[in-house]
Amino acid sequence: MKLIQKLSAVFAAAAMMLTLAGCGNSGTSSTTTNSDTSKTSTPASTADSAESSADESTTSTNANFRTVDQIKESGEVKIGVFSDKNPFGYVDNDGNYKGYDVYFAERIAKDLGVKLTLVPVEAAARAEFLETAKVDIILANFTVTPERAEKVDFAPAYMKVALGVVSPDSAVIKSVDDLKGKTLIVVKGTTAETYFSENAPDVKLQKYDEYNEAYSALQDGRGDAFSTDNTEVLAWAKSNPGFTVGIDSLGSTDAIAPAVTKGNATLLQWLTDEITALGEEQFFHKDYDETLAAVYGDDEAYKENLVVEGGKMD
Repeated sequence: MKLIQKLSAVFAAAAMMLTLAGCGNSGTSSTTTNSDTSKTSTPASTADSAESSADESTTSTNANFRTVDQIKESGEVKIGVFSDKNPFGYVDNDGNYKGYDVYFAERIAKDLGVKLTLVPVEAAARAEFLETAKVDIILANFTVTPERAEKVDFAPAYMKVALGVVSPDSAVIKSVDDLKGKTLIVVKGTTAETYFSENAPDVKLQKYDEYNEAYSALQDGRGDAFSTDNTEVLAWAKSNPGFTVGIDSLGSTDAIAPAVTKGNATLLQWLTDEITALGEEQFFHKDYDETLAAVYGDDEAYKENLVVEGGKMD
């Protein structure tokens, strides 16, 4: 009997200790009151967790692009351009970016009221630079295609283009048939690569990452010809004696347009409105005169075949 009484006492004491412990835990997890403000505040650890969750939610929603308001608040817009595609986007002898796309980029930054940061891109990485938030806008001779439109959102066009083929004077390529059994140089991720892969699979393609590499390969005789936008090969041939554009228009006439990250509706709308407004002042004709006329001349017919105002393709 005494043993039973002792055991009962032990159990009772243990139960009381557990009850007190439970009360203590409850007290440490409850909210506390700030006596100075009489407002209920969440403990620091809980507040930090809530704030972190909110930040993660915001980041996951907008991690891959910045809205127009966010760009303006930052005071900077990042625009991807070519650094080696003269006369559309290139770095001159003084280390300054120049060209048709750069002139447009400068106006975009001015009208947004922010600083311009130009980011050099390679053709094959243009969509990736948007998807990874390295740039806000791509202005790197980006031809609109259905495949690309699945990855990025295009604003209205500001230029139009077809393909061209440049080759040495000693063996001018005048048709796709002339390329049979020969090597054609292309840049990865360009419409030239796509066109010849789909329409002339018998033509051997020699692929490079950068335009400078491709032109060097042509000059060194590592390929029989080079294909890219007709606007560019025409300009290059004029400044490089010994080469001729034997095919000055190949494939369809396509639109070149600014691109933004998929889903960035505010920036897409801003660019659409911007291009419409610039069309009213014939901005892209001025852009041509400032950046391209020295290369292509003042031929009005050629200018009209290249320039698009207000986003309206003929």
